[in-house]
Amino acid sequence: MRAEPEGRSPLASSDPAQAGGPTVLRIVLGTQLRRLREASGITREAAGDAIRASHAKISRLELGRVGFKERDIVDLLSLYGVTDQGEREEFLGLARRANARGWWHQDGNILPSWFEMYIGLEQAASVIRTYQVQFVPGLLQSEEYARSVILVGHQDASADDIDRRVRLRMTRQKMLTEPGAPQLWAVIDEAALSRPFGSKRVMREQLEYLLEMTTLPNVTVQVLPFDFGIHAAAGGPFTILRFAEADLPDIVYLEQLNSAVYLDKRPEVEDYLAVMERVSVQAETPIDTKALLREKLADM
Repeated sequence: MRAEPEGRSPLASSDPAQAGGPTVLRIVLGTQLRRLREASGITREAAGDAIRASHAKISRLELGRVGFKERDIVDLLSLYGVTDQGEREEFLGLARRANARGWWHQDGNILPSWFEMYIGLEQAASVIRTYQVQFVPGLLQSEEYARSVILVGHQDASADDIDRRVRLRMTRQKMLTEPGAPQLWAVIDEAALSRPFGSKRVMREQLEYLLEMTTLPNVTVQVLPFDFGIHAAAGGPFTILRFAEADLPDIVYLEQLNSAVYLDKRPEVEDYLAVMERVSVQAETPIDTKALLREKLADM
């Protein structure tokens, strides 16, 4: 992450209109507060004492994992020696926007907190690169295929709960056709296209939907065929998110059964970027992928 030029407001490079939503704004604000604390030589423990909290809360604030109380921001800015009223108002204004609720929060009771954060980051990303083994990526799933996948993972859920989860997944996809849409680059293992989720009709509709999505100028799909054998991404599925906001590093998202891991340390991210580059070379080209999808449709 870039350091701010001396004598310049620490928020001068952060355009809230471009930052992409409350999740990203929380991370930006947390990053700026961490920089101020470190520049002041103040420990997390001392900062926690200043806002009547623990060092763990300071850590969560600096990582953008929780919302901000204006009183805490005021106290921290005073502790860090930020006395200029205009600069303090910039921080407080950003905190108010960071505390806004994203559209997905209406379904917060069916979303685990670790996935809520992912949706916020996904909606704010400028580039999304993903490799998937078992499923077609959620952003490229047809409605009935999504329903079949969700039913497998939530067998005890009510019909209403399943409907809400399907609607949420479909709503996530809308960003792909809106102004400022991110670039989506998906490499899908052929196994995901061969493993049936739902009836033959559902799988056929999914293949047709995938072909339709590849006509979008910001969507690239490649299939990694069975006959390639061992490949660079043998470790499993992952997603890399990149942001236009200068203060945000690339983030690697690794989903697990009941949790997720977010990686943003540069060496770790570079490892995954290298794997993504290699698997993209190993997979069928986008043009050949479309031909492969048509062949699969013809064989159904």
